[in-house]
Amino acid sequence: MVVHSRTSHPRSPSYVLPCVIALSFFSLTALFLYKVDDFATRTKTIAGHNLEPTPWHPFPRKDFTEETRQSRAFKIIQCSYLACRYGNGNSTNPADSKSGVKRWRPHSPNAVSKCPEFFNYIRKDLEPWAESRISINHVMEAQKFAAFRIVITGGRLFVDLYYACVQSRQMFTIWGFAQLLRRFPGMVPDIDMMFDCMDKPIINRSEHQAMPLPLFRYCTTPEHFDIPFPDWSFWGWPEINIRTWDEEFHDIKKGSKSETWTQKTPLAYWKGNPDVASPLRLSLLECNDTNQWGAQIMRQNWSEEARRGFEQSKLSNQCKYRYKIYAEGYAWSVSLKYIISCGSMALIISPQYEDFFSRGLVPTKHYWPVSTIDLCWSIKNAVEWGNNKPDEAKAIGKAGQDYMESLSMDRIYDYMFNLIMEYSKLLDYEPVPPSSAQEVCSESLMCLADPTQREFLENSMTSPSPEPPCSLHPAKLKVIDRLIEEKQNAKDHIKMMETDARGQTNPG
Repeated sequence: MVVHSRTSHPRSPSYVLPCVIALSFFSLTALFLYKVDDFATRTKTIAGHNLEPTPWHPFPRKDFTEETRQSRAFKIIQCSYLACRYGNGNSTNPADSKSGVKRWRPHSPNAVSKCPEFFNYIRKDLEPWAESRISINHVMEAQKFAAFRIVITGGRLFVDLYYACVQSRQMFTIWGFAQLLRRFPGMVPDIDMMFDCMDKPIINRSEHQAMPLPLFRYCTTPEHFDIPFPDWSFWGWPEINIRTWDEEFHDIKKGSKSETWTQKTPLAYWKGNPDVASPLRLSLLECNDTNQWGAQIMRQNWSEEARRGFEQSKLSNQCKYRYKIYAEGYAWSVSLKYIISCGSMALIISPQYEDFFSRGLVPTKHYWPVSTIDLCWSIKNAVEWGNNKPDEAKAIGKAGQDYMESLSMDRIYDYMFNLIMEYSKLLDYEPVPPSSAQEVCSESLMCLADPTQREFLENSMTSPSPEPPCSLHPAKLKVIDRLIEEKQNAKDHIKMMETDARGQTNPG
């Protein structure tokens, strides 16, 4: 009997195939995580991820070390690319009813209110482009000085990021645009605009006279083309615990009534940060003498205030003085609106910069102008005048407070709408978001916000307005020219009064 031998083949161990599969899975997972991380590190966000500070105003780069690298990567991708895909809070399409945003319904012409006179500054701000109009070349040249670009098309908001902004300015400024779209759904025109969120105007008229560049920011001067826009703090400033404008004004006005005018301390009061490269504020420190100058000047340490829970810096507790001083910092300061809101007579020290609303303030009607020449003496003179004429000083303080009360968030959105509307009329091209721009909505902003920022954003979220935005007066720049003349006459009158007072103090 022949026995055939069978050739035996070695058998693979039973665990090899699962190992290969597991190894492949982990390799693909690692590759996927690497690609996600690489993509996230190249994605710029409104929170400041992967953005360098503005080179024209350096500040420390933002630190996101509280997040793990992986969680940060997934957050960036989710918030930047997915949040607006599900329930876009800026949508103006009637089919997007799930977003909860309703289209504004036209009202009769009689229902449209007239805007305040100072809104006519909008046309003065845009006058440099009235004849030439605004081309894509104008906008792209302005990009050299911008931190980000805003494009609105069909009611959708797109943002192209270039540089980070200090603290949460960028986030809250762009949040304002998102809320404007919610406020007036279906009404905001298509626009393409460059925005810088640092303090000082940069488009000098003498340097850019041949080609004025349209750049939006928080303040301007008569020597600059920069277009003033409502600042971020109207929606809140989490870093120093300042809430939305309507909330803060309500509490400040309430605090101002805790004492009558005669009960208020008959001194001039200032509390702020002098360490902001401000020679004016450093000079103001020398006036801290209640006996000699009638002024109490306090240094504000925000780091210490944060540790104490901001108990000593509540704006509503700083209205116990008859006179409140406003001094510009590195440039313009957001503190102006809170100082005037107190109902004390505001002493405004010769400002160089103007924000959008301060141009409607009239000296001796809404505030008292103080000179930088012989600063302490000028403050003392204002205090003595007010204490000798308490009814008139009280009336000035009340007029200033009334002015700020008229500047509710409804009016802020009205100003934004009218400015954007007039700007859009000057564009000679159809706005199109660049490929590098990201769509932004309320949801994506809250997604990127930290818990404190998110609370402030939620508190400042608006809803569709029951009324249309106010209507600008007919295009008459004479209205603004008359206002400018009135303000200059009032300043000249105070200068004459101070000259006479000095002569009486130092006869011969």
